[in-house]
Amino acid sequence: MSNADYAAFEASRPYFEMVRGALGDLVDGDHFFDVVAEDVIYEVLYDFPGWPRALRGRADLMAQFRGYGDHIKLHSTSHLLVHKTDNGKVVVIEYEVHGAVLSTSAEYNNRFASFITLERRKISYWRDYMDSLAAWNALT
Repeated sequence: MSNADYAAFEASRPYFEMVRGALGDLVDGDHFFDVVAEDVIYEVLYDFPGWPRALRGRADLMAQFRGYGDHIKLHSTSHLLVHKTDNGKVVVIEYEVHGAVLSTSAEYNNRFASFITLERRKISYWRDYMDSLAAWNALT
């Protein structure tokens, strides 16, 4: 896909760039969505308003992220730690995201740990943990 195809995801760009950089040469593709398998399973182990616990397929993941920017705009990420296991087939990343809740202009700062399984140089499975209290505080 071209960069124009990803314009709808600009609010999440810092996150996408951080993930793509963390995976480096373990995957093929320039953008986050380029390195996600068509049949990816993206699971979040927390409750977040409007976000399902599991998404199946690249198209559903893109549709869900398309709406993210209606609520939160990220401006940076920080504190990235990358742990490669199983000969690079599993990558664990720990990181923080920083941005703003658009409806209130409140700061949004959160911490995550994501467990990423790679198959055929694409993300086939993603399991995510976040600081739910930070999200709750920012949104309320």
